[in-house]
Amino acid sequence: MSSISFEDRPDGVAVLTFDVPGSKVNVLSSRLLGEFRAALDRVESEPSIRACVLRSGKEDNFIAGADLDEVKAMTTAEEASAFVREGHRLLDRVAASRKPFVAAIHGAALGGGLEVALACHYRIATSHSKTVLGLPEVMLGLLPAAGGTQRLPRLIGVVRALPMMLLGQRLRAAKAERLGLVDDVVEPGVLLEEATRAAARFAAGEIHSHTPGLATKVENAAPMRTLIIAQARKQVVGRTRGLYPAPHAIIECVETGLRRGFLAGQEKEIELFGRLAAGSESKSLIWIFDAMNELKKPRAASEPREVSTLAVIGGGLMGEGIAAVSLSICPVVVKDPSAAALARVRESLEASLAKRLGAGTISDADAASRRDRLTLSSDGAAVAGADLVIEAVFEDLELKRRVLAEAEAVIDDDAVFASNTSAIPIREIAAGARHPERVVGMHYFSPVPKMPLLEVVVTGASSERAIATACAFGTAQGKTVIVVRDGPGFYTTRILAPFMNEAILLLDEGAEILALDAALKDFGFPVGPVTLLDEVGIDVAAHVSEDLGAAFAARGLSSSPSLRKLHEAGFAGRKNGRGFFRYDGKDGKKPVNTQVYEFFGGATRKSIAPKEMVDRLSLVMVNEAVHCLEEQVLSTPRDGDIGAILGLGFPPIRGGPLHYVDATGPAAVVARMAELESRLGARFHPAGLLERMAAEGRRFYG
Repeated sequence: MSSISFEDRPDGVAVLTFDVPGSKVNVLSSRLLGEFRAALDRVESEPSIRACVLRSGKEDNFIAGADLDEVKAMTTAEEASAFVREGHRLLDRVAASRKPFVAAIHGAALGGGLEVALACHYRIATSHSKTVLGLPEVMLGLLPAAGGTQRLPRLIGVVRALPMMLLGQRLRAAKAERLGLVDDVVEPGVLLEEATRAAARFAAGEIHSHTPGLATKVENAAPMRTLIIAQARKQVVGRTRGLYPAPHAIIECVETGLRRGFLAGQEKEIELFGRLAAGSESKSLIWIFDAMNELKKPRAASEPREVSTLAVIGGGLMGEGIAAVSLSICPVVVKDPSAAALARVRESLEASLAKRLGAGTISDADAASRRDRLTLSSDGAAVAGADLVIEAVFEDLELKRRVLAEAEAVIDDDAVFASNTSAIPIREIAAGARHPERVVGMHYFSPVPKMPLLEVVVTGASSERAIATACAFGTAQGKTVIVVRDGPGFYTTRILAPFMNEAILLLDEGAEILALDAALKDFGFPVGPVTLLDEVGIDVAAHVSEDLGAAFAARGLSSSPSLRKLHEAGFAGRKNGRGFFRYDGKDGKKPVNTQVYEFFGGATRKSIAPKEMVDRLSLVMVNEAVHCLEEQVLSTPRDGDIGAILGLGFPPIRGGPLHYVDATGPAAVVARMAELESRLGARFHPAGLLERMAAEGRRFYG
């Protein structure tokens, strides 16, 4: 079947409809490019055709970008460069055509999809919320390589173009129109009609391509361009610490094109895309993207219960966040005995809606609908009609048991009950429940609206329907869901606890706070472990570290007492302004709180090699992840890697802890751990599975 249909209209406007068979989205593959070439030949050769409209046959997608399966299969830079060179040839034909091309955009126009639109002479987009435009290739370790680094800055200016390419920023249609990225915004129902009318008017000379204004020309020319690009480079170095080559490559392409001309910029695009596509960084990031998409598919053996009403018990930060990400799905009841807590939930919702309305990501009607769907109550009976109940109360076992008992007294026998706990075993919460089969864990990460992971925790008693319901609802909330077996700390908290404890042990040994944070950030973590302790809360970290240290004391993972002493002295971290850092600076900087050193041996610090610190923290986390796989807390290495990356910030460039073992080599990992064990004790003894893999020369992936 063809991926492009051709309609030759009586008014002289040809309509090319992209509709890749068997796919929910249009992707730019070698096959599609071949069909596009043939369609362009026809447009150019038939005298009756005066103009052309490019549109999509998909419900909510224009063109999503390049076929990542093809990109993944490319093993050499030359192969990747040849692929994008053909794309350049075709889009250059569109841009240079004497017959105007109009892009009719509804749904996502991302990556190569936006680059197709950029090559057109006129762009019309729909006002629908699903219509977004962007060049997010940097998120995959790649760069826009079909002319995007050249056409976008010339159209909207380097100041606005660079964030779209370096940060993966996406624009709604209204903002894209204000910037000059699209020429008109219309309702979805009239898109084709308006696009063909614009194409005919363009051919008649009645309308013309967008002309960049004086400000765009000034910022794209030296010396302004030089200053802007220098600042962008500085920001990229600070953000990526030299670990990710794609942002630097994007800047080089933009600079080359603006300094030496369009063709030179294109050649630089082709060259650097080839280098990036063949590199390990993009392979890791594309794997993460694919794994996240795979985890969005239904996996449970049972059909989920339809959730027509959600009840959230607990109006604190977590409960408020869970409610916020659920209001687009169904009505939500938030139950809390505190009127002040319920008032804060309402205030938070209004602030969030105001922000989204201002950004244009929701309409007034959407905002009104979400307000109407929220019910706040202090009455326990308010949760009676819920299909799914999520408790988000304090981390106290008896409190959680009481909440479960009260909910079971009023909800249907087959309603699902989930506990948002980070460490308390679900089987202990469900002990004494009327229906333990309906109880699961739904471990969200803070802040809930921003954090992408949901850890669904199941016991031996959890029913397939309860598991399916939790997974389906989490996916509908926009979360990437992993399913893990119940146990101390589940998966993410379990592997985080030894990581944090090792940071404390290094401080006990005299490590300097900034040096420790810098070493782990240079390895690829988004924040250092000491900063993370302040963000999590010293009180929470001490509690979890002690509980999990006791659970795994036989393996040498007992916790340092220093964190508890720090907490008892009134240090809680960012939440109370007293932590490892000071939060009283007027300039927003967070200097080290040197007072904490008295809990770690005094103010005199010593230099510890960055590699020593990185190895100790990363390998205790990696080893615990292998234990979780060996004990079947995890069902697959994929879940372990995605959970660590999305939940804990394990460096994406390294593909997760289990990919990291493969890349380093199990034998090398075991050897390094044996050396650390000889000096530091049993906590570095390799997991049995890791030792077997090293002996047998196996890998987690292939």
